[in-house]
Amino acid sequence: MDIRILSRLDRLLDRCERALEAIAGSPLAQRRSPANGIAEVEMDDTDRRHAAGLMRVNHTGEVCAQALYFGQAALARHTDNREHLLHAAAEETDHLAWCAERLQQLDSRPSLLNPLWYAGSYAIGAAAALAGDPVSLGFVVETERQVEAHLAEHLEQLPAQDERSRAVLTQMQSDEIRHAQAAQQRGGIELPFPLPQLMHLSSMVMKTVAYRV
Repeated sequence: MDIRILSRLDRLLDRCERALEAIAGSPLAQRRSPANGIAEVEMDDTDRRHAAGLMRVNHTGEVCAQALYFGQAALARHTDNREHLLHAAAEETDHLAWCAERLQQLDSRPSLLNPLWYAGSYAIGAAAALAGDPVSLGFVVETERQVEAHLAEHLEQLPAQDERSRAVLTQMQSDEIRHAQAAQQRGGIELPFPLPQLMHLSSMVMKTVAYRV
């Protein structure tokens, strides 16, 4: 059987397709949504808008995760690390699909700035990969730790009756912990000051804006 070698144009088109799917497409989850089987409950307008704002932030976070992983995988120096990053990105696609579905159920929409978030995150991921696989994997570790922390905050901030959103975020949190551990085991290093602090600052900006826009 002939094996086709992808050209640079093929790879560019593939990256564009992935970007469009993350930003404006309807990604298909490989796993069943954790919210399935949990009854929808009535919420007043204030609680529904708040739940939707939180889920919009998490959806944007998953758009950023897709971009980060693909940017890192594109310039990863070792094939096994590239495959690891792409596998993690596939699991993050589940998160993206679950958040998109939950936003629809809450009669809301994704952030209008997702193209900007994606482009910036892809550039950051590529820059991390250029610094070498240990730094790139360390970036995954720190990113997932910060995501885990903000998911914990959202689990506390969700309306008490919104068990469907809570189920989705709980599973996402478990996956993020596993991704951080896997990247650390593969040789991810502790990022030096002030990178973690800058990452936290940028995530705060994203969360504040995406909650509303």
